[in-house]
Amino acid sequence: MKRILLATVAVAALGSASALAADLPQRPEYKAPMMAPAPVATWTGCYIGGNIGGAFGNADASAPGGEVSGNGSGFAGGGQVGCDYEFGGGFVIGARELLDYTSNNKSGTIGTGALAGTTVNFNNQWFDTLTGRLGYAIQPAWLLYFQGGAAWAHTSTNFSGPGIAGQTSNSRTGWTIGGGVEWMFAPHWSAFLEGNYMDFGSNSGNVTLNAVPVPVTVKATESDVLVGVNYHFF
Repeated sequence: MKRILLATVAVAALGSASALAADLPQRPEYKAPMMAPAPVATWTGCYIGGNIGGAFGNADASAPGGEVSGNGSGFAGGGQVGCDYEFGGGFVIGARELLDYTSNNKSGTIGTGALAGTTVNFNNQWFDTLTGRLGYAIQPAWLLYFQGGAAWAHTSTNFSGPGIAGQTSNSRTGWTIGGGVEWMFAPHWSAFLEGNYMDFGSNSGNVTLNAVPVPVTVKATESDVLVGVNYHFF
C-alpha cells in the first residue's frame, strides 16, 4: 500500500512539473539579421572632378620660302564636369566639359626663305573641350567610352631674330576625338584614364622683317593623356 501511495505522489509531481513548464514563456527563436543588398553601380547622373596628365603638341609655321615644325610636351591639369545616362543593356551616353592648363612649349628655326634664321617659339597655355561620349559598361563598375566634339586652345607663336618683330597670340577653335576607361571604385567615386587628339587648324598673320610685313601661317595640333577622379551625384 505504501508503494502504491509513493507511485501516485510521483506521477502527480511529474504532471505538475510538466504543466508548470508549459506555462513558462518560450525562448525566442534566433534569426540572423537581414543583410541589405549591395548597391548596384550606375552611370546615370552628373559629376564633377579633376585631372592631371601630359600634353603633347605639334606646331608648324610657314613663311614665303621656308617653314619650321616643333614638337613639344608639357604638364596638363584642370577639371571637368558632365552628366551621363545609362540605358538598359549597359549603354551610356553623356556630355562633358573639360578645361586644362598646360605648360606645352616647343621651338625651332626657319632654315630657308624670307625668314631664314628666325627662331620660332610655340606655346599652348590652355585647352578646353566640350564633348559628347558614348560608352558601354563591360561590367557594372567598368565603363569603356569614346568621345568627340569641339575644342578650343589659347596659343602664342613668337618670332625672333635680327630685324624680326612679330607674335601671333589668339584663341583657336578646332575639334577633338578620344576615348578611355572609367572605374567606379566606391559609391559616388570613379577614376578614369583617357587619351585625346585635338586639331586647331591654321591661322594666318604677319611679322615684320626690317619694318617690311611678311605673311606667316601657323598650324597646331595637341594630344593628351589624362588620369582623373570624378564625384558622382546620384
